[in-house]
Amino acid sequence: MTDADGDLRRYLRRIGVEDRPPATSVFDPGGAPAALESHLDQSAHLMLSLKISMACWIVASETATRAKIAAARRHGVFTSAGGGPYEIAVAQGALADYLVLCAGVGLEGIECGHGFTEGTLAPDDVVRMAADHGLSVDFELGNKHGGPFTDEVVGELIEEGKQWLAAGARRLVVEARESGQGIGCFDDSGRLLAEHAERLAEALGLETLVFEAPTKPNQFAFLNHFGPAVQLGNVRLDELLRVEIYRRRIHSDAFLQPRLRPPSPTSAIAGRG
Repeated sequence: MTDADGDLRRYLRRIGVEDRPPATSVFDPGGAPAALESHLDQSAHLMLSLKISMACWIVASETATRAKIAAARRHGVFTSAGGGPYEIAVAQGALADYLVLCAGVGLEGIECGHGFTEGTLAPDDVVRMAADHGLSVDFELGNKHGGPFTDEVVGELIEEGKQWLAAGARRLVVEARESGQGIGCFDDSGRLLAEHAERLAEALGLETLVFEAPTKPNQFAFLNHFGPAVQLGNVRLDELLRVEIYRRRIHSDAFLQPRLRPPSPTSAIAGRG
């Protein structure tokens, strides 16, 4: 934020809303560069990172793709590629070329996983190869077609996550696709399977995990359960502000949530005048 935003920040502090570090990873599903730049102008200070999602950036005009990534860099927002192109590159024996491409257009990281393909590379090798091109690695936990997590699956994901963190992965992303229903930490009705989310957080660290939360119920459920520190991903650019007012308990549905309650303001309006 700039000095021009001082009045807004002072008011938030006045009502007990503290400054918070960015905790939401947004994704660009293939919108126009001008639209992305407008979102960055408005909300870059709230973005944990920007995922240039799916494979849209590869088939779009290269000039447009580079413009998007350059705009994010100017605003100080970390950029990474979504996991789908990585999986296809590995399956097609083109990972080395893919890493050259990602670094060449200015991306700072890649998302890895085997959500719809068979993983065949060791974490140490992938992280090393990415680092050779100046790229960091996030690893996605979960299968895109595997349904809701079970106790057994969560145990396997914890061990897999530990291996990737030991290899040098930056963060772990918990799969939820674009539906947020019948997958990962959500049952077929979209209800949060809190016990599974808790196990992952306890074993791997809440600060290490980014829980994909593509829908409003997903987003609110994670914030209600974990509180404002939880990191959310797969949030659309035009939904970021809604997530952040909920995170700060200045959304009507969040105001009475105990885990989101801000500290009492230092002074009260009552008695003035």
